[in-house]
Amino acid sequence: MNKDLPKISESYKRYILTIGLTAAVSWLAWGIVLTKLDPYESTSIALGLFFLSLLFALIGSFTLLGFGLRRWVGQDELHEQHLGVSLRQGVLLSICTILCIAFLMVGVLKWWNGLLLVTIAVLLEMFITSRS
Repeated sequence: MNKDLPKISESYKRYILTIGLTAAVSWLAWGIVLTKLDPYESTSIALGLFFLSLLFALIGSFTLLGFGLRRWVGQDELHEQHLGVSLRQGVLLSICTILCIAFLMVGVLKWWNGLLLVTIAVLLEMFITSRS
C-alpha cells in the first residue's frame, strides 16, 4: 500500500465497503443466474435477473475501479469528491455495457452503435461536469 495517499474518512470507508459488498453479492448472483437458470424455460425471468445482477455488479466494480484510479492518480485532490464522480461514471459505463450486450443479443450491435453509445455517455458526462 502506498503511504503517500491521503487517509479516507470513516463514513467514506463504509460507503466503499458497502459498494464492494454489493458488487461481490451481485457478481455471485450473476454467476448463479448463469449456472442455475435455463433461458429457454423461463426467458423473461432469466433475462431480467441476468441483466439486473450484471448491472449492479458492473456499477459496483466500475465505481470501485474509478475511485481507486482517481485516488492513485490525483493524490493532491480531495478524495471525498471522487466517490460521487466515480459512481456517476460507473453507472454510465454500466449502462453502455448493458446496452451493448442487449444489442448483441438482438443481433443489431455494430461497431458504430457501440461507438455511438460511448459518445453519448461521454457527452452526457461532459454536460454534467460542465454544469458543476
